[in-house]
Amino acid sequence: MTSPAVSSRALPHPERDEIRLEGILHALSDPMRLRIVRELAAAGAELSCSHFDLPVTKSTTTHHFRVLRENGVIRQIYQGTAKMNGLRRDDLDDLFPGLVDSLLDAAARQAVRAGSG
Repeated sequence: MTSPAVSSRALPHPERDEIRLEGILHALSDPMRLRIVRELAAAGAELSCSHFDLPVTKSTTTHHFRVLRENGVIRQIYQGTAKMNGLRRDDLDDLFPGLVDSLLDAAARQAVRAGSG
């Protein structure tokens, strides 16, 4: 059995079979959340919340991470005092083959068109 201190820091995530396509599309419909996912995909590793320099308040940033986590797009775990974020690439690719690559490619093309590449 885990201690209360450990379990209170555990964050809820949907199980793989609970991840829904409409939830993923909702989570990625916001430009800030899409930006987070693009950065995680480009890094290919877990990144701390403080790594992201988003032009929104801390509470809004927290909300964006929560939406991504609750819809199964990212996994968040605590490492010491840092909350680490990782793209659930394996789960998403197994459930929806090609979806993540297609969305990331489309987002990159859109960024180039908008001049924010």
